This record gives sequence, structure tokens and C-alpha cells, in this order.
Amino acid sequence: QVQLVESGGGLVQAGKSLRLSCAASGVISSINAMGWYRQAPGKQRDLVATITRGGATNYADSVKGRFTISRDSAKNTVYLQMNSLNVEDTAVYYCDARRLFPSSVYWGQGTQVTVSS
Repeated sequence: QVQLVESGGGLVQAGKSLRLSCAASGVISSINAMGWYRQAPGKQRDLVATITRGGATNYADSVKGRFTISRDSAKNTVYLQMNSLNVEDTAVYYCDARRLFPSSVYWGQGTQVTVSS
């Protein structure tokens, strides 16, 4: 089993930065990839960024050039550095972890990010 705990959300002004953290515990060796998703009220939960076990990253077009996903293997933690935030980035941000076999997806509880104009 894998448990995920997000932190770092809050209220920030447009144009400023925020850093989210996701601490993983449990059977860490089974994780193939981790990522960040976000969901605004009335909208679908969408991909923000992912990072594979090998370190490859992928970003949604809406955040490319502004957000950076990274990891600290020693701390079993994944980060999302969010720069140049705008109001459209307001959402609940969720951390997830995935493994191929057995096929599983684990989600954190989410952390609210609110960007004010």
C-alpha cells in the first residue's frame, strides 16, 4: 500500500509562486510514476505534471514553462514548483502514485490552491 500526503497549498497573489509537496510512504519501491492533478469546482480532474521512476517529466500545456515537478528520493517526496501563477490555476491539487503490477492508483487528500488577482 502507498499513502500520500500533500502540503503547501494556500492563498497567493497572481504572478507569485507556490511550492507543493507530496510525501509518500508505504511500499515505495512499487511506484512507477507520480504526478500532480488538479480539479476546479464543476470541472474534471486534469493532469498537471508527472514524473516517472526514471525521472522523465511531462506537463500539461497550460503549465509548461511555469511549473516544475521534481523529486527528493531520500525523502520520498515529490514537489510541484508553481511560478507565475494566475487565477486560472485555482483548484484543489492532488498528488497521485501509480504502479503497473498490480495495477493501482493512489491519491492524496488534496490541497487547495487559490490565486487572487
